[in-house]
Amino acid sequence: MSHATVWLDHREARIFRLAALEIDKATVLATLHPQRDPSRGEAGAVEHPDDDTRFFEELSRALSGYQHILVVGPSSAKHEFVSYAHKQNLPLEQRIDGVETVDHPTDGQIVAFGKKYFKLHD
Repeated sequence: MSHATVWLDHREARIFRLAALEIDKATVLATLHPQRDPSRGEAGAVEHPDDDTRFFEELSRALSGYQHILVVGPSSAKHEFVSYAHKQNLPLEQRIDGVETVDHPTDGQIVAFGKKYFKLHD
């Protein structure tokens, strides 16, 4: 059985495979499109309507090999991802064991949180 903890916000998802001897990390980035405001000459990133869907599709593919998934993060993105899974990828939703709110922890803190959640021991 493979366990993963995924931390996500609207810009990125960091996936940690929790194994007894090693931990692997993968990152999935959301697509941001540059746009310039001609009145100010400032550049910024804007979202397109399908960006979240594409981001969640890519994240779903990255999580395809995990049997137990814990989704954590600071904002609403984690709940939006679970809602996406419920509507678009029911087999994935059934493998999501929990959703927890955490701010911006370090990678080590995310791993420790996941191991504690799943009661995994080194």
